[in-house]
Amino acid sequence: MSRRRFLTQSLAPLAALATLGAGLPAAAATTPTADAYPSRPITLVVPFTAGGATDTVGRIVAKALGDRLGQTVVVDNRPGAGTEVGAAAVARAPADGYTLLISSNSTFTVNPALKPRLQYSAEKSFEAVGMVGSSPLAVMALPSFPANSMGELLGQAKAKPGSLTYASFGTGTTAHLAGEMLKVMAGVDMIHVPYKGSAPAMADLLGGQVNLSVDTLVAALPMLRAGKVKVLATTGARRAQYLPQVPTVAESGMPQFEMVSWLAIVAPKGLPAPVSRTLSITLAAALSDSAVQTALKDAGLEVGFQPAAAYDARLARELPLLRAYVAKARITME
Repeated sequence: MSRRRFLTQSLAPLAALATLGAGLPAAAATTPTADAYPSRPITLVVPFTAGGATDTVGRIVAKALGDRLGQTVVVDNRPGAGTEVGAAAVARAPADGYTLLISSNSTFTVNPALKPRLQYSAEKSFEAVGMVGSSPLAVMALPSFPANSMGELLGQAKAKPGSLTYASFGTGTTAHLAGEMLKVMAGVDMIHVPYKGSAPAMADLLGGQVNLSVDTLVAALPMLRAGKVKVLATTGARRAQYLPQVPTVAESGMPQFEMVSWLAIVAPKGLPAPVSRTLSITLAAALSDSAVQTALKDAGLEVGFQPAAAYDARLARELPLLRAYVAKARITME
C-alpha cells in the first residue's frame, strides 16, 4: 500500500466526524457549563418602575451577585400589567442563565389567583434560583390625614362610602389584593388607584392625589423616617420587625387578615443543572454577606435565603388558598 493511500484511508474516519460535528446545532456547542458560566453580562428583570421597592432590592442583589460571579448583572425595569409584562418577557427568554427575574408573590401567586389568563404560567414557565426575603405591607397616609389608626380609618370609610382612595403598586399585585381584602373583611368601600410601581404611587401619595397607599416596608421606611408619611398598620401575621410599635391589621378587628410580600429570583424553565447550581450557591453566599444583609435590612426587607424547593412548596400552598379567597370574596380585576 502506497504512503498516500494509507494516509487517505486513515484520515477518512476523522474527516467524517468533523463533517458530522459541523452539522450539529449551534446550541450543542454553546450549552453553558459550570466552568464556562457566566461568560457575559446577566440581565435581571425587575417588573416594576425604577426607584420602587422591588427595584431597590433588585439593585442591591444584582451588585452582590455580579461581584461574586465576575460579570455585571444589569437591572432591566419592565413595568406593566401588575408585573405581567416583565414576567412574560423572562418566560420567553432562553433558559441559559443570562436572563433572570426578581419579583414578589404579585407575579407568582396573586396574578394567577386574580387573572384567568396570563402570558406566563407561574407553575410551568419558571424555575426558582432561590427566595430572597419578605416584607409586610404598610397602610400609609400623610401625617395630616385625620385618622391615626386602622379603627379611625375604617370609621371614616364607613361614614363616607367611596370617599377614600388607596394607591397600590399595580393591579393584580399583593398591595391590590391586600386593599381588596381589607374592603371585604371590614365591609367598607374605598376606591383603588393602581400605579406601575411603588415610586409613582408614593409620589402621588406625597402630592395628595390619593388618601392612602398600600406598599411594602421597603418603600415605606424611607418616607416614614423622613417624617413624610405615617403608617396606620402593617399586614403581616405579627408586628413588623422594623416597626414593632405599629399594630397589624389583624389586631384591628380582623384576626384572619395577612398579606406579606415575598421576593424570589427565578429563571426560565429548563435551566441547565450546572448553571442552576452556580446561581443558587452564589445567591445564598450573597445573602449571607453581612454588608448585603445590612443594606437589605436598612431598606426594610426581612432577609432570608431559601432554596428552590422552598419556593415550589410555597407556590403549591399559597396559590390554591388565594384562588379560593378571591372566589369567595368575589374580587375582580378592574
